[in-house]
Amino acid sequence: MGERYKILVVDDEQSILDMLKLQLELEGYIVYSAINAKEALDKISHSPDIILLDINMAGMNGFDLCSSIRNFVSCPILFLTARVSEQDKINGLMVGGDDYITKPFSINELLARISAHLRREKRNHNKTKGKFSEELMIDYSDRSLFIKGNRVELSNKEFEIIKLLSTNAGQVFDREKMYEIIWGIDGNGDSTVIKEHIRKIRLKFAEFTDKSYISTVWGVGYKWIK
Repeated sequence: MGERYKILVVDDEQSILDMLKLQLELEGYIVYSAINAKEALDKISHSPDIILLDINMAGMNGFDLCSSIRNFVSCPILFLTARVSEQDKINGLMVGGDDYITKPFSINELLARISAHLRREKRNHNKTKGKFSEELMIDYSDRSLFIKGNRVELSNKEFEIIKLLSTNAGQVFDREKMYEIIWGIDGNGDSTVIKEHIRKIRLKFAEFTDKSYISTVWGVGYKWIK
């Protein structure tokens, strides 16, 4: 591994922390571990490249911790959870999480997810120019979007969805393909993740415009309206 990425692992089970720290260090990562939210908040100062965050912790749980730090860290946050309900996924996405892996998980799957997220973040540094319309401006290099002069605050994944659709205006993408492209993970497309991100983007756009830039193609997926 050329560049050594930093990973923060937060879980209230010491055995899981020890196992993950060992496995991740064998892969060449720099690993910081925290057994609760208080320790995690202290170690955020190390500027991790990705955070693995357990949901079911005593005291401040993973959702609350994610919500409290999301405005200050832009790196991917991957929830580790035994929960699998659609509502839990939506709750996690609403507080700023990027993805889920369900316990018990294989270490190979976890390593693949981590690698995919880190590759995706690295590719975010692009030199693509902007996209302009009468009321909308997207600056792909600065990763910013304005509607009628108002900056729309977007998460990394929300911007990636907008970037994918807007740079391929008129082309229809199904949810599984979007998940594969944006999350960098083959297969296992999670329609709940995409659907919730699209919902949040539309709510943010609706604050400034009546125009719907993302169209739902029923039974197929989504496309950017030219």
